[in-house]
Amino acid sequence: MTFVEIGRAKTRRKAKLKNLNDMKEQEIGRKVAIDLGKANVFAIVIMVVSAVVLLVPFFLIWHGRKDIVELFGGPTEWFIVLPVIVVGIVVHELIHGLTWACYAKRGWKSISFGVMWKMLTPYCHCDEPLSIPGYMMGAMMPCIVLGIIPSIVALFIGSLPLLVWGIFFISAAAGDIWMTWLLTKEDPKNMVLDHPTEAGFYIIEEEDALAGQY
Repeated sequence: MTFVEIGRAKTRRKAKLKNLNDMKEQEIGRKVAIDLGKANVFAIVIMVVSAVVLLVPFFLIWHGRKDIVELFGGPTEWFIVLPVIVVGIVVHELIHGLTWACYAKRGWKSISFGVMWKMLTPYCHCDEPLSIPGYMMGAMMPCIVLGIIPSIVALFIGSLPLLVWGIFFISAAAGDIWMTWLLTKEDPKNMVLDHPTEAGFYIIEEEDALAGQY
C-alpha cells in the first residue's frame, strides 16, 4: 500500500467514524459497553485468580527439582522479559487486528490502530460489523497467544519469568474477556460492530445485518 493509499484509507475511516458518531445509537444498533473503572477492578481479580491458579501448580511441580535461584530465574531472564512486555502491549493490539481482518469482508482495510493519549494505551478498531463468533475470536486471541500459551509453556519448562509474562497478559485481556462473556449472551445470528471510542460494541439484529445497511 502506497502512502497515498494509506492517506485515503485513513480519510475514509475518519469519515466513517464521524458518520457513526453523528448517528443516533438506535440507528446503529444496541449499544453494549463496559465501565472502565469496573474493568480495572476486574483486571485485578483476573490477575489474582490467574496467579493462584498458575503459581501454585508451578511451585508444586518445580520445587525440589530446581534450586531456588534457578527457579526464580536470573537477572538476564528478567531483563529480557520486563522490557518486552511493553512490546507485547503493542503486539496485543496487532493480534486483535490480524484476527478481525480474517473475518472482515474488506479484510485489513477495515482495521485501524491508534493511541488513547490520555491513558497512553494503544487500541485496535474494526469499522465493519463482524459475526459474533468472529468478533469473539479476535477479542480473545491476544489472551490466548500472549497469556495462556506462554503460561502453559512456563509450567512445562519451569520458567517463572515466562509465567509472570503469561499472567500479566491474561490480566491485560480482562476487558476482552468481559466483552466476550457479554457476547455469549447474544444471539449468534446477530452481528457486532466495534465501538469506535468506547470499550464496547453495538449489536446489530439479524434482520438489519441481512438488509446490508452497514
